[in-house]
Amino acid sequence: MPTKIELSEQELRAITGYAAACARRALPLFERQCPTDTRPRDAVDAADAFAGGGRRTAALRQIAWAAYKAAQETTAPAAEDAARAASHAAAAAYLHPLADAHQVKHILGAAAHAARAEELAGVAAGTLDWARHHAPPAVTAVLARMPAAPPGGGRAGELIRELDAALRT
Repeated sequence: MPTKIELSEQELRAITGYAAACARRALPLFERQCPTDTRPRDAVDAADAFAGGGRRTAALRQIAWAAYKAAQETTAPAAEDAARAASHAAAAAYLHPLADAHQVKHILGAAAHAARAEELAGVAAGTLDWARHHAPPAVTAVLARMPAAPPGGGRAGELIRELDAALRT
């Protein structure tokens, strides 16, 4: 069983805000394909609200799941990863205080899926580089308490590991 780590509410809010900022960069890729589906934007907005001091509620978790469902329902690969980024952003508020490699995916998943959405859309990729340079101290501090990102996860997993390694140096 993974060891518990220290994780303050302030760190959790900073991580969630970072995830929301990363996911927001890819929202237009979803919205171009699904202009009437607000679930990913709702998830990013809810993550921002939590990061800004809002409560972590069951509604926030449901909004994260709704964005995940939007990802499953779209047929456009870039839109799917953009919606997954939004889902990860809202779900970041539920990061567990465990020294578990899987938790690294919760911290960096929004950035990785946003970057993957950019790749799939053939647009100038900038999110991963942006994420490297804009990670708040809470992200690097919490990552330092955890093992490295786990193997697997396809291209998004590769991007998580790349970002994880860059943030640990």
